[in-house]
Amino acid sequence: MHSFYQRNPGAFLYVSGFFCVPATQSLEIFYHQSFAHPKKSSIFADMKQEIIDKINRLASQDEPFLFVINYQGDKAFIRQLSDINPEECLFDFEGRGNSSDEMKNNSEKIAEISEKIAEEEISKEEISEISWQIAPPLYEDYERSFGIVKNNIMAGNSYLTNLTCKVPVSCNLSLEDIFHRAKGKYKLLLRRKRNLNPFVCFSPETFVRIKNGRIYSYPMKGTLDASLPDAEKQLMEDRKEAAEHATIVDLIRNDLSRVAENVRVDKYRYIDVLHTNKGDILQTSSEISGRLPEDYRNHLGEILDAQLPAGSITGAPKDKTMQIIHEAEGYDRGFYTGIMGIYDQGELNSAVMIRFIEEETSPSKTEKGKNSEVSRELYFKAGGGITSKSDCRKEYEEVIQKIYLPI
Repeated sequence: MHSFYQRNPGAFLYVSGFFCVPATQSLEIFYHQSFAHPKKSSIFADMKQEIIDKINRLASQDEPFLFVINYQGDKAFIRQLSDINPEECLFDFEGRGNSSDEMKNNSEKIAEISEKIAEEEISKEEISEISWQIAPPLYEDYERSFGIVKNNIMAGNSYLTNLTCKVPVSCNLSLEDIFHRAKGKYKLLLRRKRNLNPFVCFSPETFVRIKNGRIYSYPMKGTLDASLPDAEKQLMEDRKEAAEHATIVDLIRNDLSRVAENVRVDKYRYIDVLHTNKGDILQTSSEISGRLPEDYRNHLGEILDAQLPAGSITGAPKDKTMQIIHEAEGYDRGFYTGIMGIYDQGELNSAVMIRFIEEETSPSKTEKGKNSEVSRELYFKAGGGITSKSDCRKEYEEVIQKIYLPI
């Protein structure tokens, strides 16, 4: 690995969870020596070298490609764009993908594949009403996980921890129907493969972009129901949300400084509106950027590895927080909260895989105990950031609010 990508950025820049940064003021930065010389947790090993090598090779050869990497960084789906088979993967990243109407009209092969798939699934035209039900986790179960996180925060082991849940849902749409109907900046459908459950993701959150030699990150932290009175004012003045966002901004700035120079916060805490089947949600984001070295194409794998796992879905400091997450959540995130993206001609556009529905299958038992039909269950994975100021009931309700279809 090139020495530039191994260097340590020095002390971690941290904005205290007890400190509220007004949206109109510049960040106050506190150096926290416990974050110096960060190492990845044993819970999260470095991205597999074979994944890094493949990304480096494709980028250095200027081969346009799609990459999907799981939370642990040990599994990946990487294909040159020209080699992607719609039977195994559909994607649409801000209008670029292999599922547009134009592509379907111009490609007989894709049309035939779509027709074949449609024979086994409910067509969009046949569904007049969408049935959507969730089975929220028991509050007592969430409270137990929340307690593990909060106790660690109060002990000083973490300042922000992203706690997530795996929630059963039922819907009369197939995963492909959801993919085509959902509105989202980044959409992906990955069909069943060996040792991989199929899933659909409709993420609003950009991970990193690379353009004109600069790398950009857009962490999202802080949500609120847009229908509440003075919702925008409430969100911007919420001390807990402001502290959570400030922490993530400095965590991401630290991550970018591992691979880039002149790292800066270009925009701080601006509001986006997310449209869902349950109403609009307000979400705050920031923009951070830095200048990459000239040979970044030869080291794209290391650049991505240095940013993983994404700070917005782990917390600060990453090392200890990953251990806390492992203890508190009690399930395997899989590809949820991993990353997906496209690289083409020196530019990269990627997303954090949130807003995520996974399909699990298991054989059903007959009365005589024999396996019969295959049972299919859908699970929506969602979560939120916990700080010292978090209230368990409010965090629980925020998780439920995030379980939606953006249709």
